[in-house]
Amino acid sequence: MEALEKFLGTVSNIVWGPPMLVLLLGTHIYLTFRLRLIQRYIFPAIKLSLTRTSEGEGDVSHFGALTTALAATVGTGNIVGVATAVGLGGPGAVFWLWITGVFGIATKYSEALLSVKYRVKNSIGQMAGGPMYVLERGLGMKWLGVLFALFTAIAGFGIGVTVQSNSISQMVKSTFNIPYWITGLVIAVLTAIVIIGGIKSIARVCEGLVPFMAIVYILGCLIILVMNINAIPGAIVTILKSAFTGQAMVGGFAGATMMAAIRYGVARGLFSNESGLGSAPIAAAAAQTPNAARQALVQMTGTFWDTVVICLMTGLVLVTTGSWETGLKGAELTKTAFEQIPVIGPITLTIGLLTFVYSTILGWSYYCEKAVEYLLGTGAVMPYRWLWVIASFVGAVVSLPIVWSFADIFNGLMAIPNLISLIALSGVLVAETRKYVWEGNVLEEDKSIMGSK
Repeated sequence: MEALEKFLGTVSNIVWGPPMLVLLLGTHIYLTFRLRLIQRYIFPAIKLSLTRTSEGEGDVSHFGALTTALAATVGTGNIVGVATAVGLGGPGAVFWLWITGVFGIATKYSEALLSVKYRVKNSIGQMAGGPMYVLERGLGMKWLGVLFALFTAIAGFGIGVTVQSNSISQMVKSTFNIPYWITGLVIAVLTAIVIIGGIKSIARVCEGLVPFMAIVYILGCLIILVMNINAIPGAIVTILKSAFTGQAMVGGFAGATMMAAIRYGVARGLFSNESGLGSAPIAAAAAQTPNAARQALVQMTGTFWDTVVICLMTGLVLVTTGSWETGLKGAELTKTAFEQIPVIGPITLTIGLLTFVYSTILGWSYYCEKAVEYLLGTGAVMPYRWLWVIASFVGAVVSLPIVWSFADIFNGLMAIPNLISLIALSGVLVAETRKYVWEGNVLEEDKSIMGSK
C-alpha cells in the first residue's frame, strides 16, 4: 500500500508540474483579457442567477443547473482541500488558490458557453453537452472528445465520490466514533435514492440543499473570524508573504517553498471550483436558457461563491486560529480550527462536510453518466449509476493519500483537452459574448442551441 501511495504521488507531481500550472493559469488569464474582464459582470450575473426569466428549451431551470454544478464544486475541496493545500504548501497556498478562483471565473464562463452552444439531444430527448461535444462539434476532434469523456468517467470515481465519502467517514469517526463502514452504507443508500431518478431528481434536491449547506458553513466561519478578529490583519500578511517567499518551519509545520504554495494552491483551487476542468459545463448544458451566454453568466457565479468566498473564508479561519502550525492535514486540521466554537463547532463542521459531500456525489454522478453516455450510449447509464453507489461505500474505507493522488492525476488529464478547446475556440467565445453580453441581449433567443444535431 505504501509503495502504491508513493507511485501515485509521483505521477500526480508529474501531471501537476510546471507545464500544467502554466497551461491552467495561462488559460485563466488569457480568457480574462480576451473577454475584456468578464469578471466585472459578476454581480449582474448573481442577480440573473436568482431571477426567474424566460427559460428556453432544456431539462432543468437555469438555477437548477447552477445548483447542480455548485453541488459538485462546493464540497470537500472547500474544507479538506483548502486544509490540505495549507498543510502541504503553507499559508501562501491560500493566495494562489484564491487567485485561481478570481481568474477562473472567466474560464468557467467560457466552458459553460461552449457547452451550451454545442449541446445535442440524445436518443431519449434529453440534453447532452460538455467538452466532449465541444471538441467533436466545435473542433472536429472526436478522438479528443472520447479521451475527455474517458478521463471524466474514471476521474469521477476519485474527485466525485471516493474522495467525498472518505472525507466524511474520517470526520464522523473522529467526531462521533461511528465506524467507517456504517457511514459509507448511509451515504450509499442516500445516493441511490436520488441519482436513480436522473438530472431532474438531482437538480430538485440540489436546489434546496446547496443554499442551506453554504449558509451553515459560512456562518460557522464568520463566528470563528469574529472571535479572532484581531488576528485577521496578521493572517493576511502571512498569507501574502508566504505566497511569494515560502514558509519556514513554525510549530508543528514542516515548512514549504514558494513552488509548493503555488502547486498545492492551484491544484486545490481547481479541485474546488473545477474551472478549466470541464465538468461543470456538463450540467450547464442541461439548462433551460434562451442563449448560451446567459447560462454562462449564471454558471460563472459558481466559481465566485465556491473559491472567491467560501475557500477564502476557510483559509482565513485556518491561519487566524493558528491551526495550520499544528502539522495536521486534511479534515483534522479544519476540525482543530472549528473546535474554537465550544461543543457545536465540530458538530457544525461535520454537518457542513456531510451535506457538502452528499451534494458533490450527486452532482458528479450526473457529469460521469453523461461521459459514459457519450462513450457507450444511453443504455450504459443505469449500470454506471449503480457502480457509483457502490463506489460511495468503498471510498469510505480507503486510504486518504491514495484517493487524493488518484483525484489529482485524473483532474489534470481532464483539464488538458478542455483547455485546448477553450483556447482554440476563443474567437467563438468573443463573438457570442459581444452579441449577447456586451450588447446587452442576454434574453435574446438563439435557436441554434436547442439541441439539434
